[in-house]
Amino acid sequence: MTYTQFNVLVWALRLVAAGIMLQTLFFKFTAAPESVYIFSKLGLEPWGRIGIGSLELIASVLILIPRTTSFGAFIAAGIMAGAMFSHLTKLGIVVQNDGGQLFILALIVFVASSLLLVIFRKQNFLNLIF
Repeated sequence: MTYTQFNVLVWALRLVAAGIMLQTLFFKFTAAPESVYIFSKLGLEPWGRIGIGSLELIASVLILIPRTTSFGAFIAAGIMAGAMFSHLTKLGIVVQNDGGQLFILALIVFVASSLLLVIFRKQNFLNLIF
């Protein structure tokens, strides 16, 4: 794989992960019925919905900044692990007849973020502070 191809792959992973999280923020921050249902069922409505949405916004921005990609990917992978766990334990794969779309999107973000973590494994979190 050439440097250009690798760079395209990295940016595709960044855009997929950040794009999906940013797109779902509209539903979280506007209290869309689907989001309210999900977070109510988890016992986290409204603060969990707003808090997780805020973390997803932060993770998305960090993923898109090359110097902070690993930190954003770490946050995103953690959030998506929690989302998938919630789907598998309390919500079910299919939520309100969505055909499993939310679970699949969480899985895609988790995989993209995990790949970014592997690619940027040498990025030191301490470098972000100093």
